[in-house]
Amino acid sequence: MSDFFNGIPEIRYEGAQTRNPFAFRYYNPDEIIDGKPMREQLKFAVSYWHTLCAEGADMFGVGTADKSFGAAELMDMYKNKANAAFEIMDKLSIDYFCFHDRDIAPEAQTLSQTNERLDEIVPVIEENMKKSGKKLLWGTANCFGNPRYMHGAGTAPDADVFAFAAAQIKKAIEITVRLGGAGYVFWGGREGYETLLNTDMAFELDNMARLMHLAVDYGRKIGFKGDFYIEPKPKEPTKHQYDFDASTVLAFLRKYGLDKDFKLNIEANHATLAGHTFNHELCVARTNRAFGSIDANQGDMLLGWDTDQFPTNVYETALCMLEVIRAGGFTNGGLNFDAKARRGSFEHKDIFLSYIAGMDAFALGYRIALKIVADGRIDEFVKARYSSYSTGIGADIVAGKATMEQLENYALKKGDVRASVGSGRQEYLESVLNSLMFG
Repeated sequence: MSDFFNGIPEIRYEGAQTRNPFAFRYYNPDEIIDGKPMREQLKFAVSYWHTLCAEGADMFGVGTADKSFGAAELMDMYKNKANAAFEIMDKLSIDYFCFHDRDIAPEAQTLSQTNERLDEIVPVIEENMKKSGKKLLWGTANCFGNPRYMHGAGTAPDADVFAFAAAQIKKAIEITVRLGGAGYVFWGGREGYETLLNTDMAFELDNMARLMHLAVDYGRKIGFKGDFYIEPKPKEPTKHQYDFDASTVLAFLRKYGLDKDFKLNIEANHATLAGHTFNHELCVARTNRAFGSIDANQGDMLLGWDTDQFPTNVYETALCMLEVIRAGGFTNGGLNFDAKARRGSFEHKDIFLSYIAGMDAFALGYRIALKIVADGRIDEFVKARYSSYSTGIGADIVAGKATMEQLENYALKKGDVRASVGSGRQEYLESVLNSLMFG
C-alpha cells in the first residue's frame, strides 16, 4: 500500500457512541447481516473523478484542493492518483471503484497518443487490483468535457464527432473488460439540446441508439458479460437532456430494442433535479425490472444544480435501501459515491471524513430498511389497501376477465361507492417509519 495518507489510520467500526472522527459508527464491513457481510450487501465504490481528480473548482473560483499527490510530471501524477486510490480503498474497507477514461489518464493531442497514455496507466491499476483484491464496479468514457463535444457526442450533428466518440467508447469498454468491470455506464453528458430551433431531436435520438447498439455489439464481441447502464439526468450541462428520468430512459430503451442489455444507474441528485424523490426513481427502475446500480450522493434543495454532496440524509438512504431490498439486492451494481467534499473541505483528511459520513449513512439506512421489512406494518398496510383486487370484481379486473359492459353493470348495481374508499393514512405510516428509525 502507498503512503499518501500517513496521518490517516485504517478506519474501523467502533459503534454508534464513538467520538472518534476516523471510525465507523454503523458500517461494520464484515458483520453478517441478512445472510451476507455488510460489505457485500452495500458494495461501496470510490468515484475516481471526484476523489482523485476534482480539486474544488466551480464557476466562481479555481480549485482549493491539491490532487497532484506529490508529483510534478503529468504522467507521474496520474500514476500517483492510481496508487492513492487503492490506499483510500484499503483504509476505508471499500472493495470497488468506478472511473471515466479521462480520470485515469489525461487526454493528449491525438487519440492515439491518449490511448498510449491509457495503456501506460492501466497496468498500474491492474497491479494494484491484483495486490489488494479490489474490483472495478463500472467504467465509462468522458464524452462531454472536450470542446469537440460541445453539441454532444452520440447526438452530435457532426459525423466526425460521432466517430471520435465511438472510438473513445471502444477503448473505454476494452479497459473495462481488461479490468474485469461488472458494468459500463452511458451518462448523458451533453446528449441533449439548448434549443429546438437548431435541433433534429428524432435524428439525434436515432443516432444515440445507433451508438449504444454498436457499443453493446462490440462489448459482447470482446467478452463483456456485465450490464450496460444509462444514468438518468434531466438537465445540466444541457437545458434538456434526453435521459431526463427513469421513465424517459425506459421508453427510449424499449423503442430502440436496447432494454435487454441496459439497466439503470440511478443517482440521488439527478432525481432531485428531475423533480422526483430518490426512492421514486429507484421504484420505477425496480418495478420495470431495470434496476442496476446507484450513484450515492445527495443534492441541496435550495440550489438548482448538481451539487454531488456526500449523502447524510438517513431518511433518503433508508428508503433507498428499502427499494434495493425489494429488488433482491445488487447483482452487478453497487453504491458508487458519485460525491465530492465541499469546496471548503480541501484537506486530504476530508476525503476520509466525507466517505465515513456517506458510508455510515447508507449502513444505517440499510439497517433501518431491514427493520421496516421485519416489522411488516407498512407492507401489510399496502397489501390490505389493494385487497379488493383479490376477490370478486377486483379479481376479474386483474385476470382480464371483466369487460366494460360488466364493469358498468357492476357500478350501476353498487350505486355510490364512496363508503368503501379507505383512508391512505399517510401520517400514520410516516409515524411508523419514525418509530422504526428512532425508537
